[in-house]
Order: sequence, then C-alpha cells, then structure tokens
Amino acid sequence: MKKQLLPIVTFIKIDVRRLFRDKVAIFFTFAFPLIFLLIFGTIFRGGGDVSFRVAFINNSQSEFARRFVDESKQNSVFKIDDEVTTMDQAREKMNRGQLDATIILPENFGEVKDAAYPTGQAQVLYDQSNEQAGRTLGSVMESIFTKINGQFVKQVTPFTVKTESTATKGLTQFDYTFSGLLGFTLLSLGVFGPTSVYPRLKQRGVLRRYQTTTLKVWQYFTANVLSNMVVGILSVATMFAVALTIFDLNMRGSYLDLLVVILVGATLMFGIGLAIGGWAKNENQAAPLAQLVAMPMMFLSGVFFPTFLMPEWLQAVTRFIPLTPIVESVRFVVTEGKSVFDLGPQFALMFGWLVIIYIIAFRVFRWE
Repeated sequence: MKKQLLPIVTFIKIDVRRLFRDKVAIFFTFAFPLIFLLIFGTIFRGGGDVSFRVAFINNSQSEFARRFVDESKQNSVFKIDDEVTTMDQAREKMNRGQLDATIILPENFGEVKDAAYPTGQAQVLYDQSNEQAGRTLGSVMESIFTKINGQFVKQVTPFTVKTESTATKGLTQFDYTFSGLLGFTLLSLGVFGPTSVYPRLKQRGVLRRYQTTTLKVWQYFTANVLSNMVVGILSVATMFAVALTIFDLNMRGSYLDLLVVILVGATLMFGIGLAIGGWAKNENQAAPLAQLVAMPMMFLSGVFFPTFLMPEWLQAVTRFIPLTPIVESVRFVVTEGKSVFDLGPQFALMFGWLVIIYIIAFRVFRWE
C-alpha cells in the first residue's frame, strides 16, 4: 500500500512546486481571481451613499436661489458638474450618459411676492434612457423642499411613518456576487489549468516517459486531483481574506461546511479539465474545447447574475450544469448559513457529475 501511495505524494509535491515556479500560473491562480474580486467588489460594495450626477441651471437672481445651489453642492446626494452652464451643454451630456439629470431654477425661483416667504418651482429634466434616475431624483428634491417648507410654514401631519431597524445585518449585493466569483475561480482553476498543462507535457514527451514507468493512470489522476485541491484552497483562502478585510463580507455559514463544498467543487471542475486536457494532443485542440465547455457554465450557472432572472425553461436546463450546484452550495453556505446536510440535492448532482466525468476522463486519457 505504501508503494502505491508514494507516487501520489511525489507528484503532489511536483505539481505544487511547478505552480510556484511558474509566474504565469501564479498570476492566473491568485492575481487573476483577485482582480475580478476587486472589480466586482468595488461595483457592488454595500453601504455606499446614493448619488446623482446633475447640472444646475440657475436662471434666478434671488439670494435664496444662490444659497440653495451652494448648499446643494455640499450635499453628498448631488455630484454637480460645474462646467455645465447652458441647456445645450446639459442636453449634450445627458444624451451621452454623463449626467443623470439637470435641475433648472426658473427666473422667479426664490422671489418673495405676496407671501412672507420665498416661493418657486424647480424643474428636474432627464432623458428617456434615464427615467428611473430622474424620477428618483424628483422624489429626493421633493423631500428636500418639504424640509425647507417646514421652516416657513407650519405643517399639519395627521399620518406619519416610523422606521425601525431589525438589528440584523442584511446581505449586500457583494455578498451575493462573491459566491459566484468563488465558482468562477474554481471553474478557471479546474478547467483552464489542466487544458493548458497536459497538452504541453505531451508535446514535450513528459507523459510518454511517465508511461514507461510503473506509474498507473489512477495514481497520476489522484495526485493531480489532490494537488489541485491544495491550490484551490489557497486561492479561495486568499479571496476570502481580501473579501473579509476590504469589503466586509457577511459570512453566515460555517467555514468547515464551505471547505467541504470547495473540495468537492474543485474535484468536479478539475475532472472536466482533466478529461479535456487528457484527450487533447496539443493546445490547439484543448483551448477551443475548454472555451466551448466553460463559457456556457460561466454565464448560465449564476456566476455573475442570479438564475431566477432567466426564462423558466432555461432555468430547468441550468440546474443540471455541473457548475450550478457548486455556485448554489457556496451561496447557500455563505449567505444563508446552511450546512452540508441541507444541500442534499446539490451534492447528489455534484457526485453524479463526478462519476460521469471521471469515467470519461479515464477512458479518453492518453499519454501522448
């Protein structure tokens, strides 16, 4: 038994050392997933203030209008473009998408006439492609003017609203997206790694020399699977460290449960890469086939956006894609705190694919 395990241990050491000696492999294993994490984390990071890119066209000479514009510049809700001074400039920038809306203060805005206080009506102008932002900004402006009106006129409020926190930290969009990024990382490591390494080893004659030894296919497969698990854990651990420290990831589940999901998922994804890389004679065969397999999984398995947004008939298909149960399991553990015992359907599908994929990998593998 010890003699059979010795080649496995030896090849695990060889694979891990090969990784850390290859700068390109280090980049795609650690840096590349982190780049995606930083990009999506910056986009979807929770807790940020809502703001609108606006221009002010002040046609009034009143002191109230001038003071209103100055105070708006101090409001974090508005990102005011001071370069816009005319309506033509404002329309041009709105058409380009550089402005969400334009706030127009007419000539009589802020003037004191019959009433003992200033009056006026501001206009929020937006184009059709930015209707939601324009309507939201209109509601914000109404709220601001309601507060200002209360300083001049006593208002009677028969009905009021009281807001209260649930005292529970909710999920941010980043928490949801992070699970998909972990799935994307496992996909990249498992599929694209072997499909680039094995054809290169075949062309160099390395695998042919292995074949002349007492090394068996199952020993070679086991060693590569275990080494890939080690690399996958290191890559995921790096992503978790960044997500927790920089983006305040809300991890609700157990790290042990997540580790089990990661190990099974990494094994499954590596089996796909092993089947493709073990079959292909060279990189020209492996690369297109890897893209053909990986791209549908990347976009249909809920990696970057939830599957419930897809048509129902497409959702029924995506459930059986190998990456889908991995992403779902990670998401359930991270965002809902579920354990591996709550993920029976997902694990059943993953183990089913494990059997199918590794049977195919054993049958199609060739040493040269």
